[in-house]
Amino acid sequence: MTDIAQAQQPEVETTKPGRYIPGQPDMWVLVLFEALVFTAYFGVYLFHRAVHSAAFLSAQAHLDQRFGILNTLLMLTSSLFMLRCVQASRAGALRSAMTSLLVTAALGAAFLASKVAEWTLLIRAGHTFTSDEFFQYYFFLTAIHCLHVLIGFVTIGVIGWQLRGRERRSQEAVETCAVYWHSVDLLWVLIFSLLYVVR
Repeated sequence: MTDIAQAQQPEVETTKPGRYIPGQPDMWVLVLFEALVFTAYFGVYLFHRAVHSAAFLSAQAHLDQRFGILNTLLMLTSSLFMLRCVQASRAGALRSAMTSLLVTAALGAAFLASKVAEWTLLIRAGHTFTSDEFFQYYFFLTAIHCLHVLIGFVTIGVIGWQLRGRERRSQEAVETCAVYWHSVDLLWVLIFSLLYVVR
């Protein structure tokens, strides 16, 4: 009974008392750098939108907001389960952490499937990258985001590898990868706001 109790005890992690920033500093540098890059993209988009507002509004009307809302719900929910994964990992509940991680991956896959379905419908309706300026930004920004989601699956794989071995698990590595996934989620919320909501 003592062995079972000890196995359920979380191993000692190097968490500092007081304020604690999860993950490695290098990941935060990457996230901040990407935030600056996308801020520039968004600034250029808003500038051209202001100059050609009528054309942008006309093209934007062809987007199905239900796809945008669905995609947003999928990404936000995936971030929630990623958070639960990190919390369970901190507590040493590795099986629960793995379950939450698998749900995160499934939601990410559902997001990609939904986005491909939306692209297919738009292209069949004649709205392509070369149709007009709005759809150039739409396809560019959503494709770049999907690329980040695919990279996010690599980080999910790293977390899964960490969770499969208690003796080799690094909580810092788990949280570093989780930071990347949350940044991808935040990026989508901004893209959704610009492409689907702003009028």
